[in-house]
Amino acid sequence: MLIFSAQEAANILHQGHTLAYPTEAVWGLGCDPMNEIAFHNILKLKQRPIEKGVILLASSIEQIAPLLENVSKEIQAQIVSSWSKDVKTDRATTWLLPVTSYIPTWIRGNHSSVAVRVTQHRLCQEICDAFGNFVVSTSANPAGVTPAKSLYDAQQYFHDDTYYLDGSLGENSEPSQIIDAVTGKFIRR
Repeated sequence: MLIFSAQEAANILHQGHTLAYPTEAVWGLGCDPMNEIAFHNILKLKQRPIEKGVILLASSIEQIAPLLENVSKEIQAQIVSSWSKDVKTDRATTWLLPVTSYIPTWIRGNHSSVAVRVTQHRLCQEICDAFGNFVVSTSANPAGVTPAKSLYDAQQYFHDDTYYLDGSLGENSEPSQIIDAVTGKFIRR
């Protein structure tokens, strides 16, 4: 089913459904991260093992503040700087943060960290704001297949098995880079 507003998207997420939506570079597939049933529906749609974990997408630093409690002030400053609206890059940045008790085990998979990104994509920000929290975000594609770059692509992958929020991709040509906040190493460049 096609929907047209971030508020509709938030309602869908609160009801425990999954949602396909445009992000900075590819279409994403998301749900309420605290809803284990919705999360398992995403894994089923993607044919993805739970061990891999997913990204949490937020509209602001404030939304993910509880996730920064195990990160040094110095690293927090780097993270905040990388997500600043004043920093213009051709790629979004996702950080691997040490797990806190706030994060359900199903979100992180077999990892001692959780992947988090504060988005600069306007529609994604509106979804998170309307939802009132961060959301699960993983690329909209079955495992091993190219991520959806359009509404049409996403619909070809998932048919009537999810909701779709109409909108445009951001201007990034590549998925986000991923940096480990503990080691400083790039996991994906």
